[in-house]
Amino acid sequence: MSLAGKPALFDCVTIFPEMFAALTGAGIPRKALEEGRWCFRAWNPRDFSGFTARSVDDRPYGGGPGMVMRPGPLEAVIRAAQARQAEEGRPSRVICLSPQGALLTHQRVMELTRQAEAGTGFILLCGRYEGIDERLIARMVEEEISVGDFVLSGGELPAMTLMDAVIRQLPGVLGDAASASEDSFVAGLLDCPHYTRPEEYQGQRVPEVLLSGNHASIRRWRLKAALARTRERRPDLLRNRALSAEETQLLAEILREEAHGKEQCGEH
Repeated sequence: MSLAGKPALFDCVTIFPEMFAALTGAGIPRKALEEGRWCFRAWNPRDFSGFTARSVDDRPYGGGPGMVMRPGPLEAVIRAAQARQAEEGRPSRVICLSPQGALLTHQRVMELTRQAEAGTGFILLCGRYEGIDERLIARMVEEEISVGDFVLSGGELPAMTLMDAVIRQLPGVLGDAASASEDSFVAGLLDCPHYTRPEEYQGQRVPEVLLSGNHASIRRWRLKAALARTRERRPDLLRNRALSAEETQLLAEILREEAHGKEQCGEH
């Protein structure tokens, strides 16, 4: 439940509401939904099309392939969702999931989570076809968010990605609150490797330090492993990060070990 006494609310504008069953019907989001920690409503713009055929798209001006979603039905459905949220005493925020938007990051997820906890209701606009009439975006959309530099068939999967990322940060959703605090990106680094039983699998053993019971050594190993993985896979994260004294020391160790390994292999 949010700090404002209301569950997080997502009103999704989509012509495929059935897709959201993947989120509402399984796993952590389903459990949190049943516990009343968040709410979901689907709004189909076809119900606001004004045409018997319930069409919401038309050919693009200027020619070209595909169809474009018409502004009229989308504005009508967004205003209906806004009115519903206003009746419930909530401020609204309209977000369009779009490849043209700002990249969704952990920092932005946490900002959205705080807004949800404060009672803001989100209206997530899921585009289809070649896109949405730009006039609708200019009139009604407050923010465009992208989940990556690639194109999907519609905004439903990105909307569910955003929702899942926010939901798992809500108080009480995860059984162990430390789970969210130790995720990748929370500390600006990728997560360290994880292991479980058996101790040996296909000739590979769990690192001995993780079996030692020495919590200080385990914490240090995990931080070092996270730094090494981040340096290998996402060096941009390290360039944008102010390292602590311990992280600087561990990174120096990683570099020395890497250099030593190259010497052992005869590399120069």
